[in-house]
Amino acid sequence: MSVATTFRRRYGASPLHLVLVLASFALAVYAGVRLLKGDAVGVALWFVGAALLHDLVLLPLYAVTDGAVQLLFRGRVGAGEGPPRPSVNYVRVPAFVSGLLLLVWWPLILRRVDHYTAATALPADVFLGRWLLITAALFAASAATFLVRSWHASGPRRRAARHQRQARKATK
Repeated sequence: MSVATTFRRRYGASPLHLVLVLASFALAVYAGVRLLKGDAVGVALWFVGAALLHDLVLLPLYAVTDGAVQLLFRGRVGAGEGPPRPSVNYVRVPAFVSGLLLLVWWPLILRRVDHYTAATALPADVFLGRWLLITAALFAASAATFLVRSWHASGPRRRAARHQRQARKATK
């Protein structure tokens, strides 16, 4: 048995996977050292505050919102049993991407950076409108994809129903 086969069987992946994981850990350690070199207490407070904000505010908020969307996509009354239909992902994905964009760019979207225009000579008042347009485009593309896939999925059902109607007419 070769060394690579033995390694793959014991480790569960290729040696390249291990090299990439170790490289990503090295990069994370380097970034952490560089980050903590300046204001270690401020960084630690930021991480604790972000964890508390996420766990105590954001997680319950998006769990309740996701539950409401799942109920909306289940359709008929009494269909609360079973897993949610995949169509709920047509709301989850654009909401996630929009939220991620807001998380990354919130100071500019909410106009909380006064020195942006002075430092870049670019207008800072365009980000809210652009974020809203991107969010609308994400949801519109998701809705269009949902409608096209629903239409294609219902095609075989429509053909089967048409064949049943024709078969009933033929037997009359």
